[in-house]
Amino acid sequence: MIENGASLQKQTANNLLRRDVRFLGQILGEVLVHQGGQDLLDVVEKIREMSKSLRAHYVPEIYEEFKHTIRSLDPEIRHQVIRAFAIYFQLVNIAEQNHRIRRKRDYERTSGESIQPGSIESVVQELKHQNLPKDEVQEILQTISLELVMTAHPTEAMRRAVLDINLRISSDVMQLDDPSLTYREREQLHEKLLGEVLNLWQTDELRDRKPTVIDEVRNGLYFFDETLFNVLPDVYLELERCLSKYYPQEEWHVPSFLKFGSWIGGDRDGNPSVTSKVTWETLGLHRQLALQKYEEQLKETVKQMSFSKNIVNVSDELLESIQKDRDALGNTQDVWRNEKEPYRIKVTYMIEKIHNTGNPAISDSQKYNNPDEFIQDLRIMDKSLRGHYANYVADEYIKKLIRQAELFGFHLAALDIRQHSKEHEMAMTEILAKMGIASDYNKLSEDDKVALLSSLLDEPRPITSPYLQYSENTQECLDVYKTVQRAQVEFGRNCISSYLISMTAGASDLLEVLVFAKEAGLYRKEADGTVTSTIQSVPLFETIDDLHAAPEIMTTLLDIPAYRATLDPAAPLHEIMLGYSDSNKDGGVITANWELRMALQNITKAAQKFGVKLKFFHGRGGALGRGGMPLNRSILAQPAETIGGGIKITEQGEVLSSRYSLQGIAYRSLEQATFALVKAATLAHDPQIDESDVKWESIMKGISQHAQTKYQDLIFRDEDFLTFFKESTPLPEVGELNIGSRPSKRKNSDRFEDLRAIPWVFAWTQSRYLLPAWYAAGSGLQSFYQNKPENLEILKQMYEEWSFFRSMIDNVQMALAKSDMLIAKEYGSLVKEPQLAERIYTLIKEEYDLSSSLILQITGQKEILDNVPVIQESIRLRNPYVDPLSYMQVELIKELREQRDRDEDDAILLREVLLTINGIAAGLRNTG
Repeated sequence: MIENGASLQKQTANNLLRRDVRFLGQILGEVLVHQGGQDLLDVVEKIREMSKSLRAHYVPEIYEEFKHTIRSLDPEIRHQVIRAFAIYFQLVNIAEQNHRIRRKRDYERTSGESIQPGSIESVVQELKHQNLPKDEVQEILQTISLELVMTAHPTEAMRRAVLDINLRISSDVMQLDDPSLTYREREQLHEKLLGEVLNLWQTDELRDRKPTVIDEVRNGLYFFDETLFNVLPDVYLELERCLSKYYPQEEWHVPSFLKFGSWIGGDRDGNPSVTSKVTWETLGLHRQLALQKYEEQLKETVKQMSFSKNIVNVSDELLESIQKDRDALGNTQDVWRNEKEPYRIKVTYMIEKIHNTGNPAISDSQKYNNPDEFIQDLRIMDKSLRGHYANYVADEYIKKLIRQAELFGFHLAALDIRQHSKEHEMAMTEILAKMGIASDYNKLSEDDKVALLSSLLDEPRPITSPYLQYSENTQECLDVYKTVQRAQVEFGRNCISSYLISMTAGASDLLEVLVFAKEAGLYRKEADGTVTSTIQSVPLFETIDDLHAAPEIMTTLLDIPAYRATLDPAAPLHEIMLGYSDSNKDGGVITANWELRMALQNITKAAQKFGVKLKFFHGRGGALGRGGMPLNRSILAQPAETIGGGIKITEQGEVLSSRYSLQGIAYRSLEQATFALVKAATLAHDPQIDESDVKWESIMKGISQHAQTKYQDLIFRDEDFLTFFKESTPLPEVGELNIGSRPSKRKNSDRFEDLRAIPWVFAWTQSRYLLPAWYAAGSGLQSFYQNKPENLEILKQMYEEWSFFRSMIDNVQMALAKSDMLIAKEYGSLVKEPQLAERIYTLIKEEYDLSSSLILQITGQKEILDNVPVIQESIRLRNPYVDPLSYMQVELIKELREQRDRDEDDAILLREVLLTINGIAAGLRNTG
């Protein structure tokens, strides 16, 4: 009966999802008729039905008719058809996001006292069932750390204005579940949604210019403003509630283990628009929003603080703090006039001080000089409220505000600085030459560079002079460090503490950063030999070769006294970043996964020799080909022994809007991340050695080697491949989509090595290959399987019992499910040499078939993604609607390129191509 009930509940929930999709689809149909007439709707429906029919049963004649119908569309109708399908996907995405929130609420409503899997309570209950004493739980909580870092990587194709409309539609659609709505209210809701979808239709999906870096900063801040400022403390409150429930003898205040950071405005690698001035402006915007949010919260709190001294006794400490504020600020016009309501007086003074914060013209006593002063005032109020049993107000308003101040401070989010290692080397070469220290620093051997830089760190003398002229690039390099030093004084040391170095290839790359830091006072060696460093050099190991070299590089660095002294001697911690995108682009998905795992373990072992803990920063993208996966899975996928120093993970592109635009989804995502973090830390607390891991790792090493060879045979060693890639995907056109301030190449170069991983993955996704996310998986697995039943059994066991292997295989099958070789072949018609197109396509198709076949055998499934039927069904339902956009994209690109070959151009044609890119991105999701 329970099983039947659960099944019925699931069916009912799915019916509600279908209801929402159908409802929104009908509204879109009304808009199409309103804007383009019945003919437009008829054309859209005809194409949709043909596409759906082909998906259900492929018939060559219908397939040719389908393509002919698309080719023969009148340009004006074609434009509207493209937009109709693209907007449909936006509406489907809204319905699916809402459904995730609905499913969580349904579970909580119908489950009674049972606890939802993956929730915070489920992991705390597990700790209790394992009989872990409170001291060990406290220890686990002290060791966990997760920082989610927003980046401006250009994979979010949707404009902010469009996202705002989507948010309003989402809120309206949620009301459909309200059973108390009257008939008239439902009619009004329909009219409101019709207006919003019409608004969506009449809003341009495409940006008319590339966003500036400050535009991108504001886009990132949107998520703090809309959801994160309120949702993040709720995660802490829930964890403390659960801890108090299962460990009631303890007074719990969980350390700030979960935070958000940002690269936006600090990531200058390959982006000349990110200057020291932009970084300073970014930090100012961060503080502005943090103070604005505190002011909003305090104004809301005033309404709850009507406690009167005629009825309750407030603390002397509170009254003394009010008098102190009165002495400093006087009786300003905004101060509460009722002397019998001391909390309201206190809060209005606090609002005044928050308003004054950051203003250099106002004296220190009239503002908050740091978050600790603000938190101290909040704690005085909290303690006083609890003294007269106003615990609800203290918990609901003050406790949450204290947590917000602890998490966001006055800097909102830590900003990381990132720059390419070659930029530092060029600047160092110029500076050392001008000072007569080294004439050709860049030509020195790595050992000589390390020796020279180490000696410069030991010496008190500067290597720069205000009387010397430097090139623009070198001066900007120096200005960045001055800006960081100034920022730490103005916004607090936590505003910037990590300096990331792209393409780290040697120890000298990190030492250069410290030498520059010394010039700005961020690294100081005192007379007694002690070292103070307020910035850490963070290596970014990206290529397969770099991952191999990483342990030796860290050993070299930690062996240098001047470098080792930058770490806290009481608890030495070093941050290391691993790049999932370039390692995949360099070696393929199987090899990248394996080499990253090995790098995690080997770098950890190298650091352990020096007693240093490591915080690993995982540079994952949203796409499967760039390490993308659900947040909780990405945490649990890490080897347990590598998480002791904390974890950082990038959150970028469309992942930000999909995870953090709605409060319900943002909370669930962060709740699952907390569950995974505590669970992983518990496993690391008591690690279990599994002998089979050693045997499996040996097998995996061989699989990786064969997969890498297969991958590189095509990508690097086939002389026609690069031509095929550029001509058979919309790579050139993607570069014209105004979705990011950063160029698509690190240099003005056509070399594959200089192509960024993001457009590499984005272009393959658009052409329905998704090649970076699965290619060479089949050959790698086949190298071990060799059609031997006993080897297949081992692979099955690895999938069942080894979380790393299972996660890797499941990611590959997700990519295979989203790929479509029939449509991908159509993109071959864009290649100028048909024989070249056919040859490369055949190689890819054979590998696709092999990969699909082996994964089905290993998983024991009948179809790809049978293990996650919800996603399988979503892809199955979406494909008939994505397909027309893909076929139209091929025809449009062909026409556009033919025109450009004749030195002609057509802005409308380019616009249609870009619209198909937007639509396919919305339809497939996880695009970059």
